[in-house]
Amino acid sequence: MSEPKFFILIIGTEILNRRRTDKHFDFVTLALEKKGHKLSGSFIIEDDPALIVQTIKFIASQPNPILFSFGGIGSTPDDYTRKCAAIALKDGHLPIHQEAKKIIEEKLGSDAYPYPIRMAELPKGAKLLDNPVNKMPAFSLDERYFFMPGFPEMSHPMVEEILEKLLPGKKEYYRHTLTALCKENELIEVMEKMPKEVEFSSLPKLYSDGWRVSISVASHDEALSLQAFQMYIDILEAKKIVYGLQDESN
Repeated sequence: MSEPKFFILIIGTEILNRRRTDKHFDFVTLALEKKGHKLSGSFIIEDDPALIVQTIKFIASQPNPILFSFGGIGSTPDDYTRKCAAIALKDGHLPIHQEAKKIIEEKLGSDAYPYPIRMAELPKGAKLLDNPVNKMPAFSLDERYFFMPGFPEMSHPMVEEILEKLLPGKKEYYRHTLTALCKENELIEVMEKMPKEVEFSSLPKLYSDGWRVSISVASHDEALSLQAFQMYIDILEAKKIVYGLQDESN
């Protein structure tokens, strides 16, 4: 099976209109980095059912996707994610999940009705995720699509638990960086020779004293990462371009 591709989906009209800030991106990227993996994509979209469905379908079309979705699983009229997940990934229906129903009733008693109980309406085949704060259940589908609350204090412990199960060990990722006093087009011929197993990036920046470019190469294969990095050093030295072994891209 191919390497998993990790995605974040944030249902966040409040983020887009700047009423609150995103706290999920940095957390998830760091959590993945600790496991030797990286994020393939992050989406912040408004609370629009058609857009949510389309985005989930796009992510699901990628090879070996893992989705962390935040927000929109509550019981208010603007909580569309449960229904959208059912449409995008299952048959579109939201049957009552009996275990979720029991948890909500035990937690809230008579206050579970008429609205909070809606959170027990989940897509077919949903498995519950434990909510460490208020016990209101989140859910997963097919052990690769994880739908969680938008509140970081609830969802971030869920992400950590999910990653521990999905990625029980750490996969080493070997990265090397340099910054050269030149434009990035001086290095295009090397970029075109990068092996597909090597992730590389070129980040140019214009300073008052001229152009600089920061090059980063990384791979799970230590020898290959060093070999690829040396290709940049060789051409810089051949062209007598000054460089340093640090990242000045920020």
